[in-house]
Amino acid sequence: MPHWKPLLPALALLALCPLAEGDPLDDEALVERLAPCAACHGESGRSASEVYFPSIAGKPAGYLYAQLENYRAGRRRHTIMEGLLANLSESYLKEIAAYYARQEPKWTPPSHPRSDEELARGRELIEDGDADLGVPSCRACHGETLTGVAPYIPGLVGLRPEYLSAQLAAWRTGARRAAEPDCMGEIARRLDRDDIHALTAWIASRPYPEDPRPAASLPHDLPLECGVVR
Repeated sequence: MPHWKPLLPALALLALCPLAEGDPLDDEALVERLAPCAACHGESGRSASEVYFPSIAGKPAGYLYAQLENYRAGRRRHTIMEGLLANLSESYLKEIAAYYARQEPKWTPPSHPRSDEELARGRELIEDGDADLGVPSCRACHGETLTGVAPYIPGLVGLRPEYLSAQLAAWRTGARRAAEPDCMGEIARRLDRDDIHALTAWIASRPYPEDPRPAASLPHDLPLECGVVR
């Protein structure tokens, strides 16, 4: 039996309990409502299994809301998430996103890269990008310390290389999409498998910053148009 099947009754219960418009919940009530989310993403959004279920605590509220919206609209595919969100209102999704954005991020120890050569290529892509491929540096969007930028751009540090690689692969194949223009989809399709492994290995090797919160803003315009940045 797949590991997620025991969760289906709880997930179905949450999906059938949409929040009434104009009836916001306090954090205590939200914790009870979001218990099924904690089964995968951990208490307060701090996951115990980063490879498959990333921590979402402390990520920008606009980013979290966009992902919930993407699942509901079918731009991002996951059977449980799509079913869970199908009947929830826009205001409820925004409350969920705001709740997790308020939580303290989880410290995650760095992992070891596979080789010095891979590490060097990953660092190049993160810090400088690759002009020949039309790939901007990851820092140009995700911030100098890769902790993200409020309200729409997520942090990358603390995420496992397996998870990051899987998401980039999903963008390459169209299994994961965002509102058009889908800048991450464009970038992912310009990277080959080796480059994806290199940059995700470098990100995962970084020490956790003292302040893991997303930056308030970028000091420059984004290098590509991104539909999620409104």
